[in-house]
Amino acid sequence: MKKWLKVSIGFFLFLLILFLAFTFYQFRDRHKGYDLAISYKSQVSSSINSGFGKVDISPLGFDTWNDANGDARFQEKDGDTYNDLNGNGKFDPIWLAGFHQNRPASDINDPLWARTMVLDNGDFRLAICVIDMISFGNDEVISVRKRLDPSLEIDYLIISSTHVHSSPDLMGMYGPNEFTNGVNKDYLEFVKKGILQSVENAVKHLEPAYFRFGKEDHAALSLVGDTRDPQVLDAGLNFMQVLSVKEDRTLGIILNWGNHPETLWSRNTIISSDFPHFYRKYVEEGIMRGDSIVMEGIGGTAIFMNGALGGLMTTHPSIPIYHPYSQEAYQEPGIAKIDAQGMSLAKITLEKLKSDDIIDIDNADFGLSARSIELSLDNTLFRLGAWMGIFDRGFVRWGKIRSEVSAWRLGPASFVHVPGELYPEILNGGIENPDGADFKMEPVEFPAIRTQMTGSYKFFNGMSNDMIGYIVPKSQWDEKAPFSYGRTERPYGEINSLGPETAPAIHGEVMKILKDLNNDIEKK
Repeated sequence: MKKWLKVSIGFFLFLLILFLAFTFYQFRDRHKGYDLAISYKSQVSSSINSGFGKVDISPLGFDTWNDANGDARFQEKDGDTYNDLNGNGKFDPIWLAGFHQNRPASDINDPLWARTMVLDNGDFRLAICVIDMISFGNDEVISVRKRLDPSLEIDYLIISSTHVHSSPDLMGMYGPNEFTNGVNKDYLEFVKKGILQSVENAVKHLEPAYFRFGKEDHAALSLVGDTRDPQVLDAGLNFMQVLSVKEDRTLGIILNWGNHPETLWSRNTIISSDFPHFYRKYVEEGIMRGDSIVMEGIGGTAIFMNGALGGLMTTHPSIPIYHPYSQEAYQEPGIAKIDAQGMSLAKITLEKLKSDDIIDIDNADFGLSARSIELSLDNTLFRLGAWMGIFDRGFVRWGKIRSEVSAWRLGPASFVHVPGELYPEILNGGIENPDGADFKMEPVEFPAIRTQMTGSYKFFNGMSNDMIGYIVPKSQWDEKAPFSYGRTERPYGEINSLGPETAPAIHGEVMKILKDLNNDIEKK
């Protein structure tokens, strides 16, 4: 064999080995051997201790910029300039997540938070932390759990995201371009420490508590729209107020509603938690008109827990928001619009808390079921992004990622947590198989999840313990032309989903944990 041929073959084999080594490294399991499986049910109703904590996780010390033409994309050729606040001669921005790449933050409107509730019945301690971020992956959730101080005695930590689209990129796909990871590693560490501190603060404030549950099914319908047929929304409000037994004051409240916090829309470059900021603020502090309080707040720490917002539940710029008192209409995205939206949600909630429809409980039965699950990563672009390092995500087996589902109940309420943007028809019913869908089949995500949840108050939380994108009913999956419902192009949900098997897999796993959670109820 000629020398040049041997050299060529050797060089090719060397490159192949490098390629394979790089591939296996990129797709390595970040938490090898981790497998969560929890099944807990209290035998009797008992008193519950609860505590709340919150930590400001707004980014610090980043360079801001000046958007010359208002396109929310940093382009020096357009006359955009940056403010070198650290004096190092280069642009060190925070990249905002959502909508498109190359959207640096220009300022902060309101703080981003890690807000935590802890529940303890003396036998099991649950912590739920909600962060004002677009996402927090399962690998990151696990890494935080591993860093929990054992003295806190947390049996299970749920970390959920509000999915706000004006927060720093923690997914990786919203950097300066489509080929560059947008996560600031130092900021990610700052968020993790904030979560840990928030949990610690909540544990420190544990005290005997009682609970008030309420819901409003229709009043918030005008505040959200469904941008994809079929028109099925998760627009009902559910809330759980937690009060001190000793002092009869509010410790905190869980506010549950399904809508993308993206009312500020794509041209916004100011860091904000969007409408959840004003929703929480007005519930806690009350609503002022001029110098007068028109509705008293309840105090405590309000936690916004997002619902089923797949199918693209959103307050699109075409949807006006009316101020709940002046009735002034806000069409264009902006702070005034999210203020009116948050105030409207708070007004509905505060009025309901004063009604006769509220249920009070002190002693309650408690149960929880949670498990790690495997999901197929069928999206070619997602795989490529993971290989390139855009997503910091590994496989537990080839082509399979680790994710998680959980459910718990407290007295008359039940809660389900899933790892992405669930289409509301999977939760509430109404799945279709339209003409043009890729699969001719009957819906497989049946029965609807809420029909299998116990109690009078049924809370649902997406973007919980992971973020896997959209969870689209398989019978509505529409990746190939001709497209359904008269569309001319592939829907956004399919582009940002793991694949068509995701919804059946998640629905099936949720059915299993609900059966596990509820089997003792069925026996009674």
